[in-house]
Amino acid sequence: MPIADLPGVRLHYRVDGESGTPPLLLSHALGASLDMWEPQIPSFAARFHVIRYDHRGHGRSEAPRGPWSIEMLAQDALDLLDSLSVPTAHFCGLSMGGQVGIWLGINAPDRLDRLVLANTAARIGTAEFWNARIDAVRSGGTASIAPAVLTRWFSQPLMEQSTPIVARMRATFEAMPAEAYASACAAVRDMDLRHALRRIHTPTLVIAGSDDVSTPPEETRYTADHVENARYVELPSSHFSNILSAPAFTQAVVQFLSGRH
Repeated sequence: MPIADLPGVRLHYRVDGESGTPPLLLSHALGASLDMWEPQIPSFAARFHVIRYDHRGHGRSEAPRGPWSIEMLAQDALDLLDSLSVPTAHFCGLSMGGQVGIWLGINAPDRLDRLVLANTAARIGTAEFWNARIDAVRSGGTASIAPAVLTRWFSQPLMEQSTPIVARMRATFEAMPAEAYASACAAVRDMDLRHALRRIHTPTLVIAGSDDVSTPPEETRYTADHVENARYVELPSSHFSNILSAPAFTQAVVQFLSGRH
């Protein structure tokens, strides 16, 4: 199990694909883990040197005491690249991972080749929403809020079918320490970079889900409209478009990162 001993945190990561191919860093959503990218790995690893990792407090990574910020999570990503001697990489992030990508696009463009921002926004939700979720998880733990969270992640029909992917994602979420989840929620709550989106000049693909209630298409479209020459793709999906519309998501990202669109 590869562990990167970084300044302030130990992160679990995994590498797939040949080392001579272009590096691609994958950054997962709040409450998930690097396993959420499994639908993409066969295709991505055939073309890229894929690096995926668990955010602090998620999966098998260490959970230092909060508070945390998106800037802190972005610095973790940069430190991981440094530890692997990767000067620049493509970046693909979804939801909270996409917020990390937005921060990097604004503040560390020299480390990016191309940028994919999926099911994310420069500001997600309201302080009231996040504060209520933080209070709930601190009161009852992650298992107590899992049904409400997963209903936002996946379509209702998929939830009712209790598919293997839903079961795996639920298990990952419920295994997350409550205080780590609260710290990550606070990081998302406190980020608002809408005013700085025009500072992103890295070639960018923005992916939305037509049925995403966590980051609705109009919010995702706002990001695309304010990033110079960004491309926009809307998929028939709720929040986890890389899972619910996996073939279309994978194709869109591969084509974009390969420079074909």
